[in-house]
Amino acid sequence: MLCFLVATACNVTRYIPEGELLYTGAKLEITQESPIKRIDEVREELQGLIRPRPNNKILGQYLGLWAHYKMQKENPGFINRFIYKKIGEEPVYLSQVDTEKTEELMLNRLENKGYFYPEISSTFRRKQKKGDVSYEISLNVPYTLKTYQYERDSLPIDHDIRDLMASSEIKQGDRFELARFKQERERLNTALKKRGYYNFNPDFLIFDADTNQYEGREFDLFLRLKENVPQDGIIPYQVRSIQVLPNYSLDEYGENTDTTVVNGVEFIQENLSFKPELLRQYILIEKDSLFDASQSRLTSNRLSGIGNYRFVNVRFNPVKDKIESGKGFLDAKIYLSPLDKRSIRAELQGVSKSNNFAGPALLLNYRNRNLFFGGETLSLTGKLAYESQIASGDREGLNAFELGLKGDLIFPRVVFPITIKERFAYSVPKTKISLGTEYQDRRGLYRLNSISSTYGYFWNANRFVYHEITPISINFVNLSRTSPEFDEILNANPFLRQSFEQQFIAGITYNFSYNKLMDKYRTHSIFFGANLDLAGAGLRFANEVLNGENPNTFLGFNYAQYNKGDIDFRYYWRFTEERLLAARLFGGVGLPYGNSVSLPFVKQFFSGGPNSIRAFRIRSLGPGSFRPDSESTANFFDQAGDIRLEGNLEFRFPIVSYLRGAVFLDAGNVWLVNENEALPGGKIGKDWYKELGIGTGIGLRVDIEFFVLRFDLATPLRRPYMPEGERWEKDFNLGESEWRRENLIFNFAIGYPF
Repeated sequence: MLCFLVATACNVTRYIPEGELLYTGAKLEITQESPIKRIDEVREELQGLIRPRPNNKILGQYLGLWAHYKMQKENPGFINRFIYKKIGEEPVYLSQVDTEKTEELMLNRLENKGYFYPEISSTFRRKQKKGDVSYEISLNVPYTLKTYQYERDSLPIDHDIRDLMASSEIKQGDRFELARFKQERERLNTALKKRGYYNFNPDFLIFDADTNQYEGREFDLFLRLKENVPQDGIIPYQVRSIQVLPNYSLDEYGENTDTTVVNGVEFIQENLSFKPELLRQYILIEKDSLFDASQSRLTSNRLSGIGNYRFVNVRFNPVKDKIESGKGFLDAKIYLSPLDKRSIRAELQGVSKSNNFAGPALLLNYRNRNLFFGGETLSLTGKLAYESQIASGDREGLNAFELGLKGDLIFPRVVFPITIKERFAYSVPKTKISLGTEYQDRRGLYRLNSISSTYGYFWNANRFVYHEITPISINFVNLSRTSPEFDEILNANPFLRQSFEQQFIAGITYNFSYNKLMDKYRTHSIFFGANLDLAGAGLRFANEVLNGENPNTFLGFNYAQYNKGDIDFRYYWRFTEERLLAARLFGGVGLPYGNSVSLPFVKQFFSGGPNSIRAFRIRSLGPGSFRPDSESTANFFDQAGDIRLEGNLEFRFPIVSYLRGAVFLDAGNVWLVNENEALPGGKIGKDWYKELGIGTGIGLRVDIEFFVLRFDLATPLRRPYMPEGERWEKDFNLGESEWRRENLIFNFAIGYPF
């Protein structure tokens, strides 16, 4: 079908009406009087002005144009209508090209960039049924800046503008560029708004350029205020009063409203809704200070970050007819509309995990906001779930039943035995205390009971940076009701047995992320995440202080000792909003020490699966060059490690509507730090790079904005567990069913892999 479309699309010229020529595009030729800096930027901008765009080519052919012409048939048929709807394009003819208008746009753009009096011409070229345009541009040397000055010096705002000009990005030698001047006005406007000029507007400023003093292409730039600027626009404003309504609604406050003043801020509420002394900490606006737009914005962010309010509205009202000592006055009012205090929510979820387990889950959540009238939130969540491993290959299907209960208490401030005055302007750190228990029945293998508790802090340093530190993280695990089959697995691998026997995990964790991937307008976006997990040192110290008889146990329980860290770097190169190249590098290492020879099972790394090396099934890759004698349930527990290295490259593109496609390449593996006789070849060595598993494949995504279903089909290119010299795949017999069954790996997941 594809070959037919390509062959027929080659011959679209036969459909072109008499007297018309198919427009095939335009060429741009630029000649320079002398070498010009950043000429490529100028060329790219001028290319963007050329209109109209010619018809698109797919595989070098006008498939969209062909679909359009086929629709003109008297009875186009279902297939032709479908193809036209998906890829059809209206033809673009040479007669539609308005070169005069395009030349005017180019002239305007070049003069805005300092290239005055350029010579622009265009010529048409016609050949058979097609035609194009050639634009020839001759550029003079652009005008460059000699001096940048401000003309006035009599009002307070004049002194502030002069002071701000010292940090201007406009420097001597810069090319005349109108866009830079507009940016300078916006910069000055933002800075003046921080200095009290509440009513200032960037349109109050105007630039004048003077070239009369110079024989060459140089100019002086003068900045001044426009004539007849309103008086209230160029005077600073001072905050006269601040009022906060913590429980605001459209209903007017009654006669019994109570006003409490804390550090110059008035809190007005009928009944206690939020403790004024606590709410005051979120307000950066100060009485008798000059208006500062940034402090107002940050105050709004901080109040919204409490999580108790549906709406936060900060308003400033100028005091009429009151100007003293060249200053105006503002009354600030902060309206806070709270969310419902209590809520109950039930969720039925379809869960897909990174370990290839999927299944339904029922969650019941109770939330109580503003529990102690300080913005505290209590959340209780009960969970009932069933999961089964999908795409498990020849392994027996693993499944599990889970029952859990977790409570979180979040304080929208730093809670610490010693008073800490936070200095985070963007958002206030929150304190989180968690306590939870979970019961897991891994059918036919074991039952696991766990109790966990954490105490930590999390906050956003800015729009891109997130921190989370948990000084206290405790996890107690009790393995019970093991089956003879699972006992056999543990007996065959002493390291694995110890990873389950270490019932106590206590330590400190830290998480950091820098994320710009959410900005779709960025051509280049990055994500960087780092995690640090230090366990066992505190318990070891406590044992030494308490003179414990056995330093390897705490309160009679074995505990884990390890240091673990990982980094995750992602890079998006967007060609268009929907076409992008996504790259990911992941590296993680866990170093067991003391009474541990390997990481606890729940902390180990694994490779393979829908979010890892997709050409290998979950936990079927590694450690190192280890290869099990046969695929079995035991491999799910054995094939993990203390070190993980991975790299992924994926090109994503739209197909139709909500359907997206992908082509990807994955590489990586896991290794052990210590030799394990049960897993020969698993320890990392100097030739670790020879033990990388590599795979490639294609993917399909159903992307409906808030929900993504992902289907990936992959095949191994390199198997590290094969003998050296036989690791690269040489034969790709897609036509053989046996080869497809052994080499094509299907992955299903929810969400993008990275």
